[in-house]
Amino acid sequence: MPIDPVPDPGDPATDPLATPRSAADVAPAPRAGLPARTTPPPAGDRAPLALARRIVELTEDKKAADIVLLEIAPLTTVADYLVICSGGSERQLDAIADGITEGLKAEGVRLLAREGEAVSHWVLLDAGAVVVHVFAPPEREYYALERLWSEAKTVLRIQ
Repeated sequence: MPIDPVPDPGDPATDPLATPRSAADVAPAPRAGLPARTTPPPAGDRAPLALARRIVELTEDKKAADIVLLEIAPLTTVADYLVICSGGSERQLDAIADGITEGLKAEGVRLLAREGEAVSHWVLLDAGAVVVHVFAPPEREYYALERLWSEAKTVLRIQ
């Protein structure tokens, strides 16, 4: 009867409780016959700035106005970036929010939450490291988030 080797403590190859030593130790083996992933990585794999810039692109696609990207990471733990934009009508506010949601979903990124409706003139989308505010112009002026986050670095502004 063969004797199983004694596991070497700390060796990931033989000790199931050992901490991996490198990325190669935890990387899944390639699946035979399947092509490499061609879609963007999940949100957890994507850098927060890249995610924020993609969200800005999606807002531009829906003709959002006065798009601002703020870096808020040094000021809070809530998120790394804040995207603020405006839409001219309830229909456009919905189109912007839906465009972001569907665009990210197509890339394998799921939003954590969506709050508000176009009829309230403010929709908030939570993508984890990036929070998006889609406003009607009067509500944007009233809440003045850019003034509230005035110490944040403006990464991008599209008028």
